[in-house]
Amino acid sequence: MNHFFAYISRMKFINRWSLMRNTTNESLSVHSYEVSVIANALAVIGNKRLSKSYDPERAAVIALYHDASEIITGDMPTPVKYFNPAIKTAYKDIENNANERLLTYLPEDMKDYYSEVMKGDEELKKIVKAADKLSACIKCAEELKMGNQEFKTALETNLASLRDMGCPEADIFLQEFFDSYSLPLDELK
Repeated sequence: MNHFFAYISRMKFINRWSLMRNTTNESLSVHSYEVSVIANALAVIGNKRLSKSYDPERAAVIALYHDASEIITGDMPTPVKYFNPAIKTAYKDIENNANERLLTYLPEDMKDYYSEVMKGDEELKKIVKAADKLSACIKCAEELKMGNQEFKTALETNLASLRDMGCPEADIFLQEFFDSYSLPLDELK
């Protein structure tokens, strides 16, 4: 019996932002979907506006699985994950081991494909990382819109981190699309 997709479906049970009070819980499943949509958009922006040759569909698929290891590890809060270089390195090893474990739940003829998706290629990993940060910024903006000031510093930190990445696709997304996330439905016209 192969359990890979049963594990993947458990993303819906893992909540993010565990160290903070949330007005709305965000599951790993919801987050992965949003990162996938944004990564696809960033790749399209890169192709259309910056003469890149990204594969937008591949970016979306890599993004869908970018946090798959958290099915096994849970969501490690960013301040803990990046507290110091030793913890960051150890946690990266834990994530890699978790991904390897997940791959053992696939039939042999499917492992190569999903292994490549979970590793990602270097060019698209930057796009997916920027999409991940944008998703965090969107979550913070949504929480602030609901009056939850707990996310104020997180938004500032994530925006600064995103700008430091030097990803022009993300800069364009921020300029053209980000402010819409703070609008109520009636104002999205």
